[in-house]
Amino acid sequence: MDRSLAREIAMKMLYAASLGGEESMNEVLEQSEQADTLSGSDKTFLENLVYGVQTRQEELDGVIGQYAQGWALNRLAKVDLTILRMAVYELKYMPEVPVGAAINEAVELAKAYGEDKSAGFINGILGSVARAFCSE
Repeated sequence: MDRSLAREIAMKMLYAASLGGEESMNEVLEQSEQADTLSGSDKTFLENLVYGVQTRQEELDGVIGQYAQGWALNRLAKVDLTILRMAVYELKYMPEVPVGAAINEAVELAKAYGEDKSAGFINGILGSVARAFCSE
């Protein structure tokens, strides 16, 4: 299983969608040769994550806004917001994903794609969200 790669591809797809619509998402998927290396279960995970974040984006943004005190969502970097949406979705709607894994994977994506302070910021918000929504 390579859910880390599935999350990375999902993040790129959702980020592209936030910038340029659905055609961009499809282009990212088509151009991502890495997606071809995913197993069937990891592809399903990728699809569920992308679809889930898209369909529940407004709700996810509400949760993020509640815990990102002092930050308006439109002021967050789009990469950070995308990573947060994915992780909050995993925490709330994917009980098969361990809480620690969802948070750690989000922090790793933030380190790779975010700015210097993104990882700490995301870790702090997700820690609060996990305490509120998860009982692990």
